[in-house]
Amino acid sequence: MRKSEIVVVGAGIAGLTSAAILSKQGLSVTLIESHNQSGGCAGTFKRKNYIFDVGATQVAGLEKGGIHSRIFDFLDIPIPEATILDPACIVDLNDGQPISIWYEKSKWITEQEMQFPGSSRFWKLCSLIHQSNWIFANNNPVLPISNFWDFSQLLKALIPSNLVTGILLKSTIFDLLRICGLSNNERLIKFLNLQLKLYSQEDVYNTAALYGSTVLQMGHHPHGLWHLKKSMQALSEALEISLSKTGVNQIFGQKVNSIDFDEANMCWKVSANSKKDSFIYQAKDLIYTAPPQSLIKHLKDPLKRKQSYKNRLNNLPNPSGAVVFYSALKKEHIKKTSSNHYQFVSKEFGSLFVSISDDGDGRAPKGEITLIASIFTKTKDWFDLDRTKYLKKKKDFMKKISFELESQFDIDQENWLHRELATPLGFEKWTNRPNGIVGGLGQNPDIFGLFGLSSRTPFEGLWLCGDSIYPGEGTAGVSQSALMVSRQILASKGIENFNL
Repeated sequence: MRKSEIVVVGAGIAGLTSAAILSKQGLSVTLIESHNQSGGCAGTFKRKNYIFDVGATQVAGLEKGGIHSRIFDFLDIPIPEATILDPACIVDLNDGQPISIWYEKSKWITEQEMQFPGSSRFWKLCSLIHQSNWIFANNNPVLPISNFWDFSQLLKALIPSNLVTGILLKSTIFDLLRICGLSNNERLIKFLNLQLKLYSQEDVYNTAALYGSTVLQMGHHPHGLWHLKKSMQALSEALEISLSKTGVNQIFGQKVNSIDFDEANMCWKVSANSKKDSFIYQAKDLIYTAPPQSLIKHLKDPLKRKQSYKNRLNNLPNPSGAVVFYSALKKEHIKKTSSNHYQFVSKEFGSLFVSISDDGDGRAPKGEITLIASIFTKTKDWFDLDRTKYLKKKKDFMKKISFELESQFDIDQENWLHRELATPLGFEKWTNRPNGIVGGLGQNPDIFGLFGLSSRTPFEGLWLCGDSIYPGEGTAGVSQSALMVSRQILASKGIENFNL
């Protein structure tokens, strides 16, 4: 039996960040991860001479005042080396006018007018909402509200403009378009659908207006999206430096089997096993960073006493899965690119999101690059197949995605140096997420902010954290979630004024 004050389940960015903050504050922390490395969906893997980012390929929040910057300053560790993405992405609607999402606001405004004449009112409205949201988020609110302390933190975070934007709580991005007289602008809607799907898992008709307005502004000054030197793993490695400094007990290669409350010792008990042995960990507080859907498997006995909560977990919307194409080729064998990220319309797949490494950034040998392309997919479309049908489908997807990329970037088929495909089955094996789901809950008005799943569960001392908890997915989102749950735990222990 191994005891500590806090047990954190999962060493993705959310788990690493919450463990680092709480241990920096002097609490004893044990971090348990089923994989043999940290990072989760923001981790990496190696093939031959290539390093591939598993899922996430860009980072928000590294700028001064951004969530990663604030947390790294508090932890007193260096921010990983990164370059601003400018343009953040090039979106190709296959109509002859690719759209560059520029970092500089003035250039982006010019691009908006050129690409979507008459849309300035919509973009100005999004910008005003975002500015209000940004100040609010930096004031460290707690959402949703579960008790008086949470409510007090929400009141402290509110600014006058939030009372105005609050009338949009149940509105969607399409409602904003309608307000601005753009509900029939098919090209703008097509562009927004592509972008919003990446960050909210919803389209314009279902993305919460308050959430969508912010994610549509994150690529621009003074914020920006960043390309990490070496790989996305640099973010995890930096956080692990802090964990080592503060003595966090980091456990890798152990898979959690069950979580239960030990009535005799008044603490949470986590049962886990490695390939060779089984282990039990005890703590008064437990932070669960796996998808909340996994609680149904891990929290069987306690959930029997909380049927309404179990029903809510069972009724959570199904997140998407992903098919990801990992490849490498010589830089000279791809047409000249002006961004690390592309998103383009595909008749076959709806859209493809493409991430291309920089020559010399550590992901491929000099003169070569890695190219990662991802599409959304329904997980059930892969898990209901027998092995023969699964392998055939995987081969077909490999061929079709290769063809799409060859056409888009003028690549000759014989010039691929490496190609492989990951499906939801592979992601389930890598991340232990049920059915290999990616991202968190779709950010529609019924699940965002005040109406979302709380970090506080009905079980005292059991906390949720990660991409299904406010404010949502992405490394910046889960880090904000980690800060929020850390503040809640510290407040429960009498440390009420902790802020970054």
